[in-house]
Amino acid sequence: MRTRITTVGVLAALALTLTACSSEEEPTVDNKPSSISAEDKAKAREAAGLPPEPDAAARKAFLDALNAIDSRIIKPGKEDQAVSRGLNQCSSIKSSPGDREKLAQLALERFTVTTRLPEIATQETGERILDAVHKHLCPDF
Repeated sequence: MRTRITTVGVLAALALTLTACSSEEEPTVDNKPSSISAEDKAKAREAAGLPPEPDAAARKAFLDALNAIDSRIIKPGKEDQAVSRGLNQCSSIKSSPGDREKLAQLALERFTVTTRLPEIATQETGERILDAVHKHLCPDF
């Protein structure tokens, strides 16, 4: 019986933790909205090797480029997620600039093409995603 109670307790704690982490606001220790300035966020992004958030024109161009490859790459209503994944791909470009084959495979995995759209999970598709990321989100990398 003790094992069951422990398991139930662990599952309850996990559920509470996941619920707390799913908040749209950035949680802080005291559960108040974060007061981190945009400037500090930009500095943190730079320190992490990520480019700045794209402006509206670059964002639209990137999303349009992904849709031109295949409209299913961006999940419905998940444009922010696609941009976030693109920005994360930029960090891979920065850390492995000469390994195009590896970067293309990472792009397929990062955008979940390999699992959701296996029929288009080719090296060519990965390279096209990689090119869209590089051109629109981190051309200086």
